[in-house]
Amino acid sequence: MIVLLDERKRRILAAVVDAYILTGEPVGSKAIAALPDIRVSPATIRNDMAMIEQLGYLEQPHTSAGRIPTYSGYRLYIDELMNAKTLSDEEKTLLDNCLDVDVPTADALIESASKALAELTHCATVVKNVAPKFSVITKVELIPTGRRMYVLLMVTSSGNIKNKVCRLEFDLTNEQIEFFSRYMAENLQGVSIEDLDGDTIDRLVSAMGAYMVTLAPLLQGVCELAEGFKDNEIKLQGEKNLLARQDINTDQIVEFFENRNKVVKNMLDDSFGDLQVLFGEDGGFIIENSSMIVSKIKKDGKTAGSLGVIGPMRLDYAKIIPYLEYLTDRITDIISDGEPPQAESPPSEKQ
Repeated sequence: MIVLLDERKRRILAAVVDAYILTGEPVGSKAIAALPDIRVSPATIRNDMAMIEQLGYLEQPHTSAGRIPTYSGYRLYIDELMNAKTLSDEEKTLLDNCLDVDVPTADALIESASKALAELTHCATVVKNVAPKFSVITKVELIPTGRRMYVLLMVTSSGNIKNKVCRLEFDLTNEQIEFFSRYMAENLQGVSIEDLDGDTIDRLVSAMGAYMVTLAPLLQGVCELAEGFKDNEIKLQGEKNLLARQDINTDQIVEFFENRNKVVKNMLDDSFGDLQVLFGEDGGFIIENSSMIVSKIKKDGKTAGSLGVIGPMRLDYAKIIPYLEYLTDRITDIISDGEPPQAESPPSEKQ
């Protein structure tokens, strides 16, 4: 049988969570009774808190102590009880100023927001970069840099640039370099990053005819560059903020840092809604007494990346969630409004 909380008990639970987030101390009935919207005696509140505890939303760390929220209590609070903060015009301006719209790529735009959010929340932030399915190859260039040394340069439609140094067994002639540049322009310009795989490279090698043996190593380098774009690395900002916390296990934080790609990638798929809150007990998240709030970034209605905040379970959700939603909505608007920021000019060679 499902037992639902009546309105008074819901107000009491919300008040306990609010007080615990603020102080970090167990909350007693007298503190709740002093609140203006709780107009019952401490004895009645104690009885209600005992019933809320039986339902699994509160727990008592010590016999004579007040109560603290459980995972289930936080979940109910966030889903139904929390009074999310309405952002003021000043706060919106502050968040807008966090977005460095002059950066060359959409990924860099998101990372600038991640860094600013870490500073504002005193937590760590996590970014899953923009998915490569939105990028196509706009340019592949071969640059001689020395004896038998060449730099491959690849530029995508999202403004991202990668380069790779290739050492060949012999020097290329001008004719071979010109053929390679022309061949790349004819066969790869406009091709999706996701479509460029080993099979595609093999077909291109086979079609090169007399140039196959000479230029095949360069095509392998092109394939490796494309794989680098596909690697949606999880990037963290504000790691020191987590390590400074006294209410999170440091060893578990270090373990999370070492395994963040595996841990977070399994969570940030397209199956969850636009906003997700995970606690330390949720599958795969290895930091106890912690929470991760993640919001999706979209481009043209499709998921393009994620931005999240990682901190203790005792986070100010009513403030951080509106901050996070506002930033991801703004990034979505920016990268969906035509093309994302473009690099002005690619570097000539890898330093």
